[in-house]
Amino acid sequence: MTIAITGATGQLGRLAITDLKARGANPVALVRDPAKAADLGVEARAFDYTAADPAALTGVKTLVLISSNDFNDRIGQHRNVIAAAKAAGVGRIIYTSILKGDRNPMILAQDHIATEAALRASGLPATILRNGWYTENYTGALGAAIQHGAMIGAAGEGQVNSAARKDYAQAIAVVALDDAHSGKTYELAGDSAHTGADFAAAVAKAAGKPVAYASMPEAAYAEALIGFGLPEGFARILADSDARAGEGALADDSRTLSRLIGRPTTPIAETIAAAL
Repeated sequence: MTIAITGATGQLGRLAITDLKARGANPVALVRDPAKAADLGVEARAFDYTAADPAALTGVKTLVLISSNDFNDRIGQHRNVIAAAKAAGVGRIIYTSILKGDRNPMILAQDHIATEAALRASGLPATILRNGWYTENYTGALGAAIQHGAMIGAAGEGQVNSAARKDYAQAIAVVALDDAHSGKTYELAGDSAHTGADFAAAVAKAAGKPVAYASMPEAAYAEALIGFGLPEGFARILADSDARAGEGALADDSRTLSRLIGRPTTPIAETIAAAL
């Protein structure tokens, strides 16, 4: 069984490659620049979402389509990959979508909804992994949060079931190695929910310094992110995501992820400690 992973040098892709190798698999890394995948220790093939070449998918039975991080035309890129997979005779696509992908109100979810529709229209067997939030989405700016004693957002008291990126990567490996998951859609999230205040308290405990959570109106949060140097369009997408999280868009208590990977999901305290 040949498993190939797009975006293999990204954070999630690297972890999925590592997990697959630990399980005895020999996946193929699909990357724009194969030289950057040399440290992965697997075959690397040149592959670009914007001009997906079916030849790069020769012999691939299972293709893991990790969603593009380019928001200019993400659905167009995904359609390119799906078309290339169909032309190459790929047997199954595994797609990393978003939690509650068929009804998630986030702006960020729209490309995922369209990609799931494109997969259905393609006729290719597929497994949809509707990933919830990565805990690491919150840990990228811990230094500033600890320095200023505050974490900001727009989620209010909304509950979020985040999980570590390595948990989602393990789910990719489990699903890729077993065709019994073909045709399935999984809603994946962390076992335990937390609010912004809960997360800030966990950061404060780990750092040994006071850190509070300040929830702001969505527009004000977007302006703050722009002030931090984020591009305006991306800042507004992030602010929308956080505000919708406050309405429950990232809450899920099904524990599907932990059942799929055969262990509890990683506690936020562990991910915070690793980040610190």
